[in-house]
Parts: sequence; structure tokens; C-alpha cells
Amino acid sequence: MSFFDLLILLVISGVCGSIGRAIGGGVTRGGCLVSIVIGFIGALLGMWLARKMGLPEIFAVNIGGTPFPIVWSILGGALFVAILGLIGRIGRKG
Repeated sequence: MSFFDLLILLVISGVCGSIGRAIGGGVTRGGCLVSIVIGFIGALLGMWLARKMGLPEIFAVNIGGTPFPIVWSILGGALFVAILGLIGRIGRKG
């Protein structure tokens, strides 16, 4: 994977993470770097759940020979942010 491919992957991951943060509704602080991390975690979580449920890859972008699952990244990111939001609320009440 070249430097240019890595840059494209980071931008796509950041966009997916931002959309996931907006859907998840959690109040996660941070900017672009947090969105990139949420996009990558969302891709891992989303693909893992999709494989466990027997669901196909809906829309994946091939970057430098590596497929990046757009839809599963967004859904996984939203799920991850929602879980973080629940943990944060539970922690504040205790």
C-alpha cells in the first residue's frame, strides 16, 4: 500500500466515522482523528457482526488491494458510539 493509498483510506475512514458518530448519537469528543479511529473500529466491528450473521459486503471500496467496507464501517461506528454513550451514562450515575 502506497502513501497515497493510505491517505485515501484515512479520509474514507474519517468520513465513515463522522457519519457513524452522527448516527450513533453519542457525545464523543474529538475531531478528525477520533472520527478516523471510529471508522476503523466500526469497520472491524461491522464486518465481524456481518460475518457472524451471514450478511454479504454491501459496498466496499478497494484501496491498494485492500477492501474497505463502507456500509459496515458506518453501522459498526454508530454501534460503537452508541455503546460508548451508554457506558458513559452508566458511569456518571454511579
